[in-house]
Amino acid sequence: MTHTSLTIICREHRALSAMLRSITLLLGQHRRRGTLPDFDALQAMLFYVDEFPEKLHHPKESRLLFPKLRGRNAQTDAVLDRLDRDHARGEQAIRELEHALLGFRMMSGTDQCEARRDKFETLMKQYADFYLDHMHVEEAEILPLAETVLSADEWAELDAAFLMNRDPLAGYEADEAYGPLFKKIVGALQNSGGVGSVLEAFAGAALPTFSPRH
Repeated sequence: MTHTSLTIICREHRALSAMLRSITLLLGQHRRRGTLPDFDALQAMLFYVDEFPEKLHHPKESRLLFPKLRGRNAQTDAVLDRLDRDHARGEQAIRELEHALLGFRMMSGTDQCEARRDKFETLMKQYADFYLDHMHVEEAEILPLAETVLSADEWAELDAAFLMNRDPLAGYEADEAYGPLFKKIVGALQNSGGVGSVLEAFAGAALPTFSPRH
């Protein structure tokens, strides 16, 4: 049986994975060319990560899903403890990334430019690798367990909660307020020199659509 919340979780995982891979690809292209990235686009991408995965997706996993799976065996509890620590670590990591990007941007016209670029790229790679591994553990160990042991009432609670996330990169129509944000992100990807390789990172993630203003 397919549960709505499971589908949403997996779609949101693909969206986050696509965004992280896209940022990494864009940074790599600019490094190879010796050019500066579009700082506004990078800021928009990190804002998306903070606004949707960090503030909506991860807290609901920790508050609603994980507690329903605790107490079954020590091994599962240890995995859940690790995933909860990851979520807490992610909140701090995104702040460090945003600050490193600001430093890179502000100092890009000085002799600190390359050192600031190196720092941001290093933190970005660490963050991407960290969350790609985190999502793999969830999908390989936690979601299959949830599908086996949770009751219909528990799934109904999870479905109602995750349906409220409305992540535009997970297949939902973007709220009008987020229109400029996602247009900035999509524009940066489409205008990059390596359109094919960058857009390939979005495989499985739907680019957002927008309702016309009434």
